[in-house]
Amino acid sequence: MASIDVPPTGSGVTYGHPGRTAAVAAVAVFMVSLDNLVVTTALPVLRDSLHASLSALEWTVNSFTLVFAVLLLSAAVVADRFGRKRLFTLGIAVFTAGSVMSALAPGMGLLIAGRGVQGIGAAIVLPLTLTLLSAAYPPEKRGAALGIWGAVGGLAVALGPVVGGVVINYLSWQWIFWINVPIGIALLALAPSWLAESHGERKPLDLVGTVLASVGMLGLVFGLVEGNAAGWTSLRVLASFAVGVLAFVAFLVWESRTRYPMMPLSLFRNRGFNAINGVSLLMYFGMFGSIFLVTQYVQTVQGASPLGAGVRLLAWTGMTLIAAPIGGILSDKIGGRPIVIAGMVLQAAGLALIAATVTETSGFLTLLPAFVLNGLGMGLYFGPAANLALGAVRREEEGIASGVNNTIRELGGVFGVAVLAAVFASYGGYTDPSTFVDGMVTALWIGAAAVACAAVWSLWLDGRKDDPTTDVQGLSEAKTSRPGAERPVEEPVGARG
Repeated sequence: MASIDVPPTGSGVTYGHPGRTAAVAAVAVFMVSLDNLVVTTALPVLRDSLHASLSALEWTVNSFTLVFAVLLLSAAVVADRFGRKRLFTLGIAVFTAGSVMSALAPGMGLLIAGRGVQGIGAAIVLPLTLTLLSAAYPPEKRGAALGIWGAVGGLAVALGPVVGGVVINYLSWQWIFWINVPIGIALLALAPSWLAESHGERKPLDLVGTVLASVGMLGLVFGLVEGNAAGWTSLRVLASFAVGVLAFVAFLVWESRTRYPMMPLSLFRNRGFNAINGVSLLMYFGMFGSIFLVTQYVQTVQGASPLGAGVRLLAWTGMTLIAAPIGGILSDKIGGRPIVIAGMVLQAAGLALIAATVTETSGFLTLLPAFVLNGLGMGLYFGPAANLALGAVRREEEGIASGVNNTIRELGGVFGVAVLAAVFASYGGYTDPSTFVDGMVTALWIGAAAVACAAVWSLWLDGRKDDPTTDVQGLSEAKTSRPGAERPVEEPVGARG
């Protein structure tokens, strides 16, 4: 989730009624965030009901995440130009339409397409929930409002597997998408009168960069997902990789030359910014790829119901709600680097513990210590990660830096699912419990290794506590005071009362 183009710190300008804006933003972020993990609980059911292959299950997850990651920055730029409330409303409509498509899907093809449409809506809605909420509160109350926003998003992620399990257990898999529809309709009814319109800096949209990034990501992910089925040396897989690599090279060249880049490469000259993005990429790689397989293991091998699987996974996802606030508090006192290092070590240990001990006869208690370690590790990363990303850049670059960091995290999740699923298919499969465990164990060792590398990369993070009088790049101006900070972006639109 991204924080993009909030009103300047120190400005007294607000847009809209705080309470109504908070209500709309909270419901929207809960609805959209829930879909990030709610589908994972349904994967074994989808495999049986729709006769889905492993690659189809991967695309069910990755079609949402891939589209979301690629369009995140561009959607924010469009919203700044044409109006945040207007784009937010459009995003809710698109997400709701994607939910209807997914619920009505007679097969995996339309389901994957519907998930992609949901990803488009999520790319618009999620960053704008934060932008609209931040714009509605004065600076002295903004921190508490954003804290509630973060807690709602974290709660949705934690409850995703449980909600998915309850719905599938007592209704059907289609209802994990149908539940979004009345919520989306209610938001569409409330948004026009409860939200106030605002605009940001009207930058030109980087259409070329967006297309090149999309083609590059699609080419690489398609090759990874289809490699096992089509053969790693098949023409379509090799061609897919070639197109992806060439598109990425063209993307980097274009971004270095265009005046208004989608992803400013100048940000990556900062060691601390590079480090937190590298850590984010590897952490999401290990986390999403592992959850993709472990969720199926709990149902396919252990025989748990979808609800039982969701409750068991709560030991993993729910621990983040405990660890994230602790990590944030500790990072204010001792700096973010040791907290992130500790988080990566715990998560790597958790994944390694599963890989080292799991068998086809393992019970939940065997997995519980590892689940707790993984949840604590994730939470300790989430606490200081945003501050580390924003603290590595100048104040006026914070919006785009947050968007870049969130994009890289989502891309890490896409590659994690694709790569670990490919490893799983190469060393195991769905033939029987023993074969499933063989493939999963090999994949989880790779996930653990990726997170262990993230722990090493964390050593390059800025180890200092955030000092509001010192710019981390050595610039003379303080991050808390910059030219024009006291000037409103524009005249407020909409009544606050």
